[in-house]
Amino acid sequence: LEEMGYSNIKVSLKASGVPATVDAYRLFSKKYRYPLHVGISEAGPEFQGIIKSSVGLGILFAEGIGDTVRISLTAAPAKEVRTAWEILKSLGLRTHGVNLISCPTCGRTCVDMRVLVREAERRLKHITEPVTVAVMGCAVNGPGEAREADFGIASGRGEGLVFRKGKVVAKVPEGELIERLMQEIGG
Repeated sequence: LEEMGYSNIKVSLKASGVPATVDAYRLFSKKYRYPLHVGISEAGPEFQGIIKSSVGLGILFAEGIGDTVRISLTAAPAKEVRTAWEILKSLGLRTHGVNLISCPTCGRTCVDMRVLVREAERRLKHITEPVTVAVMGCAVNGPGEAREADFGIASGRGEGLVFRKGKVVAKVPEGELIERLMQEIGG
């Protein structure tokens, strides 16, 4: 291409499997210095495709391979964009919106975490500024695990704690946790 006068080149390699894609980009990046548009082609349905894309692109980006990204899901284009942002955010390559951390459920959890996290996601989705929010299920481990977050909540029996930069700022009834969290964040 360069011999024909083309110098503004970006390369995208195609493979639908993670190992083949990673191998191809590794080999190409060792031999050439063109910018690479990376992605897993035909990754599949939403859940499976997100897993394949996250694993494959995570490996490549962690090795410094890749300049732009594409996500190919059998899903709405908005899901592809969100997946790309989340992969980049998880590797610390880009900051955009909320980094929501939450605990898995265990014997100490006193609240339905799935409901609490879904509501937090719904209420936080408009935020584009980079912020870390923790939604934790108990007052035993929650405060310690949420210490790194900008804002957080830790549920207890019928009530919970609201945090800002690792410090407790309020103790409120369980039903008011998300609303109080949003007040702290300013949304």
